[in-house]
Amino acid sequence: MILIVDDDIAVRTSLSLLLKSTGNEIVTADSPVQAFEVVQTRKPELVVLDLNFSIGTSGKEGMQLLKKIRAYDAALPVVLITGWASIELAVQGMKLGANDFINKPWNNDYVLQSVDTLLQLNGKKATSASRKELDKKYHFKQIIGEAPGLLSILETIGRVASTNASVLITGESGTGKELIAEAIHENSNRLNKPFVKVNLGGISSSLFESEMFGHVRGAFTDARFDRTGRFEMANKGTIFLDEIGDLEASSQVKLLRVLQDRTYEVLGSSRTKTVDTRVVCATNKNLNEMVASGLFREDLLYRINLITIHLPALRERASDIPLLVNFFIKNMKEIYNRPDLSISPQAMRWLQQLPLPGNIRQLKNLVERTVLISSKNELGIDDFQSQLNLSPQKNEKVKLPGVGTMTLDQMEAEMVKQAMNFHKNRITRAAASLGITRNALYRRLEKYQIPFNETED
Repeated sequence: MILIVDDDIAVRTSLSLLLKSTGNEIVTADSPVQAFEVVQTRKPELVVLDLNFSIGTSGKEGMQLLKKIRAYDAALPVVLITGWASIELAVQGMKLGANDFINKPWNNDYVLQSVDTLLQLNGKKATSASRKELDKKYHFKQIIGEAPGLLSILETIGRVASTNASVLITGESGTGKELIAEAIHENSNRLNKPFVKVNLGGISSSLFESEMFGHVRGAFTDARFDRTGRFEMANKGTIFLDEIGDLEASSQVKLLRVLQDRTYEVLGSSRTKTVDTRVVCATNKNLNEMVASGLFREDLLYRINLITIHLPALRERASDIPLLVNFFIKNMKEIYNRPDLSISPQAMRWLQQLPLPGNIRQLKNLVERTVLISSKNELGIDDFQSQLNLSPQKNEKVKLPGVGTMTLDQMEAEMVKQAMNFHKNRITRAAASLGITRNALYRRLEKYQIPFNETED
């Protein structure tokens, strides 16, 4: 049963008809007093609450009712109704414990999606499951580990994947945020639809609209062809917004609009398009601190973090390091045609003691580089030690050119040349030593027009 609280009979009627159309039982209230009585006596599963019950727009009565509901039942989902003119009220309400907010005039699809998501989440209770039990129910084959903290995360993914809840994934660089985003998509009802990845850190504010919403031919000087935006590519599927903490302020406003209304306009066109996509975001930054510093919009933060998943650093789950190393070795046996590859027990214990500030990414890079450089079938501590000393995280005495003497492109080109010379044009080894893929290295060789004759790895 859903309780709709609003003093406007037109709003109550409209929302009642909309939510009844999907089989929900509805009860309404036109005042805070009547609403709280219903909460106590009828035990609704969800409350849709307008914040204003008078001519003014202070939202005082609605906020007081929200506080009473939260004090009475901390778990009861509450969705606020507000307008763009009073968006600050919605943010204030989220701080008091509301689960979501709807803007007037609302989008029917978004209302139904939000209500359905919150009802599903509220009906699913966390249970303690083993890795084998989780693997029977869900598809997590690319996520390696059995540490309690990771199992708890996998349980959360399993519970929320089938909903349309927005998910924010946080954690240090290299902890596997993209894999978690992919797992959410692969275990959702959108599995057979697109999974679109966007690195927001690499998109300037001037290109944001074109990249995310697309453009039509002639929209600007270099727009020679129509371009499909990332949101349109992800329609009916999932869009993964990585490095959202790097998004510039002007772009944050534009993103908030599409996440709220599920509508956008293609650059150069006045026609409004509607999008249905699941939004998963990731960052290695502390967004709450950024909000406090005025660098990230608070209303956008509340829009993207209905569910927050924090990934532990690898040092916090060192028991998973042998599982990860064995997984990497198994793949490298095939990739590099070395079926007898193994790691000594002493080396495995040594790897578990490493701080590994670069987390899983650094561990994989270290293992792959050691495999490429060493000719031994059983890798020992010395093999890994020699490659760890070359790791950028460990080389604290490296001398960089003075500021203004060299551009980033010139530095990158020089590093590529050095890696190619050192590894005698062996693409795989050079790429591994630079910490990039073969394809990424090929792109840089082409970008900087570096001549080479590829040697067999």
